[in-house]
Amino acid sequence: MKKVFIIIISLFTVFTFAQDLAIVQYKGGGDWYSNPTALPNLIAYCNANINTKMNAKPLSVEVGSIDIFQYPLLHMTGHGNVFFSDADAENLKNYLISGGFLHIDDNYGMEPYVTKELKKVFPNAELIELPTSHEIFSIVYKFPDGLPKIHEHDGKKPQAFGLFHEDRLVLLFTFESDLGDGWEDSEVHNDPEDVREKALKMGANIIKYAFEN
Repeated sequence: MKKVFIIIISLFTVFTFAQDLAIVQYKGGGDWYSNPTALPNLIAYCNANINTKMNAKPLSVEVGSIDIFQYPLLHMTGHGNVFFSDADAENLKNYLISGGFLHIDDNYGMEPYVTKELKKVFPNAELIELPTSHEIFSIVYKFPDGLPKIHEHDGKKPQAFGLFHEDRLVLLFTFESDLGDGWEDSEVHNDPEDVREKALKMGANIIKYAFEN
């Protein structure tokens, strides 16, 4: 009964909290706190261009905390190891099936750990590459070729993978793109302005999609 009550409370919270996002703090030693200027810059861009009203400085929330249910969108990034306890995985699953959305942006090196840990959250689901026709690539700004390439890393093509629950996209994993580096202050990575603009526009699409679906 207690578990059912928590889920009901969580459902109510997700759908009634104001538009906002939070950074996921996870275990395993990975640098969940990387790209410190990225989200403040993306938030400022979205508030100025797509009429969101997010808090200028995002807070961090532990993946196993009930606090994640206060936010319709969670952002997760880093370079290394990711670990979810069973309690973390159950909490994240309840959040996602209650209407929440998680964006994981691989800052380089997360992929093998993320794919392994997501099996704890949805054991029977697979990450599916999104087609370029998916709404997330056109909901505000048009990306006819899909996810933009921001940083070279291994020189592979950028890919956007999704996890679905009952035909709803609940999780987006962006790989070999590194959107977060493009959101950071210009002097951090010295990206050209047109590259940073692509990253910010794609980020705005993700936020718009998460808040409306």
